[in-house]
Amino acid sequence: AGTAGVHGAPLGAESLAAVKSEFGFDAKQSFTVPEDVYKYYAQRAAAGAEKEREWRELLARYAEAHPDLHADLQRRLAGQLPEGWEKALPRYTPADKPLATRKLSETALSALAAHIPELMGGSADLTGSNLTRWKDAVDFQPEPTGLGNYAGRYLRFGVREHGMAAISNGMAVFGGVIPFASTFLNFISYAAGASRLSALSQLRVLYIMTHDSIGLGEDGPTHQPIETMAMLRATPNYLNFRPADGNEVSAAYMAALQHTDRPSVLSLTRQNLPQLDGSSIEGALKGAYDLKTYGAGAKPDLIIAGTGSETSIAVDAAQLLASQHKLTVKVVSMPCLELFSAQPDAYRHAVLTPGVPSISVEALSTFGWHKYVHCPIGIDTFGASGPYLQLYEMFGLTPEAIAKKALKVIEYYKNIPVPTLALQF
Repeated sequence: AGTAGVHGAPLGAESLAAVKSEFGFDAKQSFTVPEDVYKYYAQRAAAGAEKEREWRELLARYAEAHPDLHADLQRRLAGQLPEGWEKALPRYTPADKPLATRKLSETALSALAAHIPELMGGSADLTGSNLTRWKDAVDFQPEPTGLGNYAGRYLRFGVREHGMAAISNGMAVFGGVIPFASTFLNFISYAAGASRLSALSQLRVLYIMTHDSIGLGEDGPTHQPIETMAMLRATPNYLNFRPADGNEVSAAYMAALQHTDRPSVLSLTRQNLPQLDGSSIEGALKGAYDLKTYGAGAKPDLIIAGTGSETSIAVDAAQLLASQHKLTVKVVSMPCLELFSAQPDAYRHAVLTPGVPSISVEALSTFGWHKYVHCPIGIDTFGASGPYLQLYEMFGLTPEAIAKKALKVIEYYKNIPVPTLALQF
């Protein structure tokens, strides 16, 4: 007693007896519950049962008076989504203009909000940057403030990322709503204690994280996530998405909403990205898929796997290798490693072809990528402040730099067997 040891060590018989005496218990008795405590809790149980009976009668009257609203309430409490909701998600073609994936997320979220009334959430004081508030959203605020009302579905969480995640967990546990929470990707580290519990508690919480790499530019290394995605990918029961274009953003939302027993992180860009040739919602739902092969060979000489904003750079590098070096290069988009790892062996090896050297391109830590590719290309230092195109050049994430490294990888494996990766036994 009286030391820090009481935090994690047993009190011991003498100290335990002293505590019992201090609180008026018989120090000689163990594992006993006084009769008046039993009576008190029995009374509370009876009162609770009466409240439940009254509530069920109220619900029955509500069902009779408002059958449609009652059916929707029951659907929401069961965690089911409205019929046909997925049709609201937009699809894109390469003819559509380049947009930041945070902007594409705004479009998808706005469409979903109109079809899924239980979708409710907000931002940690970064709404204008996260783009999470749809046009006709009403803030969840006391009506006398003039800022909204309690029918509103948009939450102003304030600069408190941990609190935001904890509140979202509480909403998900209560049921009837699907919470989303938003800030910059690097700042989910502030929420890690609570966001980790989303995964541990098997809760459907959507974490909409923007400014997901050095692509955010001049805000510099305090804001640029490097190790953050590796931390999230190492956390069990998460789905982590880095969508490369509009179709993959739609797929990320679709998967996040369909998985009722795990949280999802959508990592989104500040900078504009092209709508990619070969991208699809259906492919992205498998976590990784063949985007397009460049070159005329029957079998690829190299696989380049990309995520998020680096997928289009991977495409440019593949085109360069095909045109200047007459190589055949398959580009694989890998928006969600967790979904890809859950696919059957046959599918995973069809995408990451055994016997073919492979590299990955991601403007984040390379930690964890050796499971999937032979040579990961990324950033294993902190970022830097500057215009984002200059940063990509500085860190060797340009088509030319990637192609140069790719040639070395191909040359290395010319005379030795190429190991098959991502085996599961």
